[in-house]
Amino acid sequence: MKKSLLICLLLTAFISPTFAGEDNDLRTLFLNNKARICAINIRTFNAQDVNGNEIIDEDEVSGNFLNAIDRLDEIANLGFNTLHVLPITPVGRLKALGTAGSVYSAADFWSINSQLVDKNSELSDIEQAKKFIDECHKRNIRVIIDLPSCGAYDLFLTHPELFLKDSRQCSIVPTDWTDVRLLNVGTNKKLNQDVLDAHKKFVDMVLKIGADGIRADVATIKPAAFWQEIIKYTRSKDPEFMFLAEASDSWREPPSIYASFTPYDKLLQAGFDGYYGSFFNLKDWNAEQFIEHIKFNQKLLDSYKEPKSVILSFSTHDEISPILLHGEDFSIMIAWLNATLPFNAYCVDGFFNGDSYLYPWANTKAQDTETDDIYYFVHRGKIDLFNFSRKPGGDNDKILYNFKNAAAFRINNSDLIAKGDFIPLKTDNEKVFAFRRDMNKKSIIVIGNLDFKNPQYKITIKAPGVRKKNDFAILTGNENIKTARNKILTDMDAGEIKVIEAVRL
Repeated sequence: MKKSLLICLLLTAFISPTFAGEDNDLRTLFLNNKARICAINIRTFNAQDVNGNEIIDEDEVSGNFLNAIDRLDEIANLGFNTLHVLPITPVGRLKALGTAGSVYSAADFWSINSQLVDKNSELSDIEQAKKFIDECHKRNIRVIIDLPSCGAYDLFLTHPELFLKDSRQCSIVPTDWTDVRLLNVGTNKKLNQDVLDAHKKFVDMVLKIGADGIRADVATIKPAAFWQEIIKYTRSKDPEFMFLAEASDSWREPPSIYASFTPYDKLLQAGFDGYYGSFFNLKDWNAEQFIEHIKFNQKLLDSYKEPKSVILSFSTHDEISPILLHGEDFSIMIAWLNATLPFNAYCVDGFFNGDSYLYPWANTKAQDTETDDIYYFVHRGKIDLFNFSRKPGGDNDKILYNFKNAAAFRINNSDLIAKGDFIPLKTDNEKVFAFRRDMNKKSIIVIGNLDFKNPQYKITIKAPGVRKKNDFAILTGNENIKTARNKILTDMDAGEIKVIEAVRL
């Protein structure tokens, strides 16, 4: 048995410079489980908080398309090949949440949010957005643009024909999303042409700036026929354009009695390339539930005639920071699961160095605001979508070290991870999962303890093919491993993940 000497590799060595944006390959990349995606909010991505109070004051610089370019080498060096850019459409200022307005409260669907534009540049808003994406492409980074699911109250006042109304002709607030109103999309039998045209304008805009894909926010609240029309329209202009649905197999009903509901499987049938699955529930699962969900997704995706895939949605902008949920070990576990599972890796900006997304001014009264909300509204423990706030990021070197090693491992073993066999392994503890990945006589074994409070001792993993003389390189986790015929014997620290590379199996 031996432990490998892990070296944090410079990931630029593994990044091909051949992609220049002329030929979009994101859909192929995604469907082959080779997308490594980071979600970012341009408004905070490279915000310049000079005085360190975590809010962007009047004399400081918020994130914009042009200063975002300065962070792209960092993103590439962390091993990402795709950015999911949260909405870039104008935000509502009335009945708003936060002092800048939620990026998901779309004041229209056909123009660029002025908050994301460098006002000192002579370039137009479209030109600045295009320059950002061009610079992404130069670094072999593809770009997905987020499409908000609802419209702002401001948009309702100027374009009431786009919205559903109740018996009193009032706009409809879905669930507790108080800053947005429900669009009148129509039904599968008869779509609302006005809403359809508004979304086609969105497609035209993101194609004009050179984007490679769309992530559809709460895609479930629009009928399948609507998405078929939008996807057909887009693919007629770019066959490689990728569509990712925010949808989950655990979602069962719409956010409003007035909304339609299209489940995840029907969205995939309508033309979406992938969806979110329910991996964000890992924090609550036992080992069997986790393994069964992986198998469920494999079976589901294999059931379609055309290729489909899924993102590993352990860390998203809708989820509380893993640091707050289960500490740094949970983040390290997520980093290595992103590196070893047969789906597309995904995380949100700041995850890789342990941001807690706790802001000292959260939900306090603000001195200045661009909306009718005079409070710094935030979701505790989630990346800020509502204010001009600091650049995401933490100072946890242990998480960053593991993230870099895990990303380098996935890049160096891309075919094994994307295409290799997934073999669940039985353990004698309901909190401990284990699986093997095999391809061309190369194997890795992954073992994780989902009890984040208590160590698990004397765990036995049934591992066919393992013999006493097998050699292993331990990529992460402690070294207290013994082998017997067809068995691995180990102890597991609370929240620990072990990744073992089999030298001979």
